[in-house]
Amino acid sequence: MSSSHYWIANKGTALQGTLAIPGDKSVSHRAVMFAALADGTSRIDGFLEGEDTRATAAIFSRLGVRIETPSPSQRIVHGVGVDGLQAPQGELDCGNAGTGMRLLAGLLAAQPFDSVLVGDASLSKRPMRRVTGPLAQMGARIDTQPDGTPPLRIHGGQPMAGIDFTSPVASAQVKSCVLLAGLYAQGETTVREPHPTRDYTERMLAAFGVQIEFSPGYARLRGGQRLRATDIAVPADFSSAAFFLVAASIVPGSDVTLRAVGLNPRRTGLLEALRLMGADIELRNHAEHGGEPVADLRVRHARLRGARIPESVVPDMIDEFPALFVAAAAAEGRTVVSGAAELRVKESDRLAAMATGLRTLGIQVDETPDGATIHGGAIGGGTIESHGDHRIAMAFAIAGQLSSGAVRVNDVANVATSFPGFDALAQGAGFGLTARS
Repeated sequence: MSSSHYWIANKGTALQGTLAIPGDKSVSHRAVMFAALADGTSRIDGFLEGEDTRATAAIFSRLGVRIETPSPSQRIVHGVGVDGLQAPQGELDCGNAGTGMRLLAGLLAAQPFDSVLVGDASLSKRPMRRVTGPLAQMGARIDTQPDGTPPLRIHGGQPMAGIDFTSPVASAQVKSCVLLAGLYAQGETTVREPHPTRDYTERMLAAFGVQIEFSPGYARLRGGQRLRATDIAVPADFSSAAFFLVAASIVPGSDVTLRAVGLNPRRTGLLEALRLMGADIELRNHAEHGGEPVADLRVRHARLRGARIPESVVPDMIDEFPALFVAAAAAEGRTVVSGAAELRVKESDRLAAMATGLRTLGIQVDETPDGATIHGGAIGGGTIESHGDHRIAMAFAIAGQLSSGAVRVNDVANVATSFPGFDALAQGAGFGLTARS
């Protein structure tokens, strides 16, 4: 899809039905990576057929790993072992995937061959020193652009030593990058974080047989371990489910069930925030898939009230803020967010983009360096720039369901990176949404 694609969103009907949300992006990336490094053959069910995750799978094919696709959302990965990757021909394209690039940096820094990681225009602006810094402490040699952005030129054949690293940023990608390098390093690697972040990497490494010690904000493993092939069922992506959680909460008469959604405890801050605002969300059928807790979420329309969002839940909902901002716009009273400076370095400056977009629709937003105060009110029509950011595009598709006029959302091509088929699923549930180019 080109950047000329846009959506027209306007009032639909009450949202109804049981929805199957695509597989978790973070889990899909890691499942392919760890299966590729494992001894033996792994089967992945529920793999996200998004551009980001396909880019990661394609990179491992270029590194000599045989990956079969028996049907959509399935992968059979013939692992080559931790020491079996082969030198690639040419650059490795991560597309829009920050997760792919940052985790691969840790993995490739320890290989005997050189490699170059590149990305699209959006990824090429994202900060990489947060991973190249600790990797350099371990012995890696990685060149970036002068401002620390991609491409990453990785010089292979460097002996790696374990470190005890205290991360200045709360980032699961940084932690995971260092742990993956630690698998190849001499001795032990420990990562400590200022706030606990998602522990997908730790849970999944354990599922692949790696001895790893972890608790919120802390992880430690020793180098030289091998991974054992295992089958992974990828849960539905909570960040994708978030848009329907908010939409069903704010559209009168809605009653929607979202099946088998991943509820990693470091991921579900939005549940807490929405409940604080008065949302009606019920969890049913608890289970575990690939080390990850899952449940069905039933969400019904409720009158939301503005709230002060506790800073303690902010790191656990960093990808859900665009959806939360729309919930806040639809709520009675003021919603106050702080401690969210990380939003300024996502696919776009999400704080500025959401504030600007909501103002376009007539909502008062007072921005601060690390957050905003959103004054709930009547949502009007207007034209929104998504800045190529998939989550902003989907958030304003929801806003259009309450707007008094049409909401045009420009530059929606990148939605396919995380949520292929979003518009079809939304239309089927009752959204007023038309894709145009």
